[in-house]
Parts: sequence; C-alpha cells; structure tokens
Amino acid sequence: MKVRIDFTKSAQQNANDYYAKSKKLAQKVAGARKAITELKSRLEKVQRGAAPVEKKTIRKIVEKEWYEKFHWFYTSNGMLCIAGRDAHQNELINSKHFEDKDLFFHANIFGAAVTVLQNGKDAPPEIREEAAQFAASYSSAWKEGLHVVDVYAMRREQVSKSTSKGSLGTGSFLMSGEREWYKGMTLGIVMFVKEGRLHAVPRITFEKIKEQVGRHVVVSLGKDKKSDAAKKISKVLEFDDLDTIMQQLPAGSFRIS
Repeated sequence: MKVRIDFTKSAQQNANDYYAKSKKLAQKVAGARKAITELKSRLEKVQRGAAPVEKKTIRKIVEKEWYEKFHWFYTSNGMLCIAGRDAHQNELINSKHFEDKDLFFHANIFGAAVTVLQNGKDAPPEIREEAAQFAASYSSAWKEGLHVVDVYAMRREQVSKSTSKGSLGTGSFLMSGEREWYKGMTLGIVMFVKEGRLHAVPRITFEKIKEQVGRHVVVSLGKDKKSDAAKKISKVLEFDDLDTIMQQLPAGSFRIS
C-alpha cells in the first residue's frame, strides 16, 4: 500500500489529514448503503404490487404559428380569423395582416379588437357571422358585463389611418362608407385542445364542429377572475400552459362550464 506524505507537514498533521479523509469516505459508504437498502425495499414492493410504478408523460412540443401571438381561430370551414390583444396588435394587424381580399370586423363599442377574417370577402354569410361573434367576444363588452353587442364589417379600402388633419393615434382608425351589420352578437367562446394546440372558438363555430372535438370548456361571463378561470380550464383540458390560456381569454371575469 502506497501512502502519500506531505513533507511540509508534521507526522501528526499528515495523520490528521488522512483521518479526515477517512471520515468523509465512511460517510459516503454509509450513504451508498442506505440508498441501496431503499432501492431494494422499493423494488420488492413493486414486485409484490404494493407500490405503483411512476409513469412519465412525454409531451409533444408544438411549434407556434405566426398568428398565435394574436387571438385567433379557424372558422367551421377552415378560414383563419385573427384579432388584436391590445392597441399595438390592432395596429400590426391593420398594417401587415389586412389584405384587399379580407374583411375587417369591429364591435360597436369603445375598446374592441381589430378582427380580420382572411379571404373574408369570399366567405358566405354564416362564416362572416362566426367572425362577428369572435369580434364581439374580444371587445370591452365582456369586461363591462354585456351579454350582446352589435358588430360591423368593412372592406380594406374603407379602413384608413390618415385623415385630412394627419394620422390617427395608436389603435384608432378612420371608417368610411356603408357598414355590414351583425346585430346582437352573443359573447362566449369554447376552448379545447387539438394536436397539442389550444383553440378558442366562438360558440356558433363550436356548434358546427363539436363532433370533431372531445374534451372542451365553455367560457362565458361570470365572477371568476382570469387567473382562477385559467387554472380551471387547465385542469379540465389537461393543458399546462397557463400563460397561453390567459392570453386567449378576453378581458373580464368568467364562468367555466
């Protein structure tokens, strides 16, 4: 057996060093023996069926699409509709995601999301109505406790940022010409998870696609604050991303059913 001696230290000091090292090693050995004993005990319980085997869930990471930074949904016939979550997003949608072939929807109330139905000019009336209900749900009507609100639709050439006196402020737009009205749009959305992605659709859309949807929650006006509602939705849908849930909820309070 070879022993290393530090000649700068006395014999007593060298002995003390080795004694300290031996104590540390003894503690490690004791810890290892305890771990082995616990593992053996756990294995025996599993073999006897006394302890459940822990299952690990592998969650698929879903890459977010460009439109998921907004409020969004696909209509019952598969057309994309997006809405701004704030004034800056309203500006972004108007400037970058509102084309000549699209339709612009806005609730007839101060404080509403700019909502754009892609290819909306070619959409049939019942699909436009889905977009109108979506626009209603993401307006300040929800926060004010209103159950219905009127919504109008306009074409690209009818919506502008400039006036004869200059440009309008963030989130404000100049409307001109005749509007297409949707009276008494009921507020309410339905949430569900499909292929790892959280969907929030207006109720009239859900009624048309419910055969394709499994577990879901109906979100309506209520007394739950947003964070509490998000937790309930997360539990029912088994969807852990609370931030995404809260982003897809309108401003206000909620009832989950």
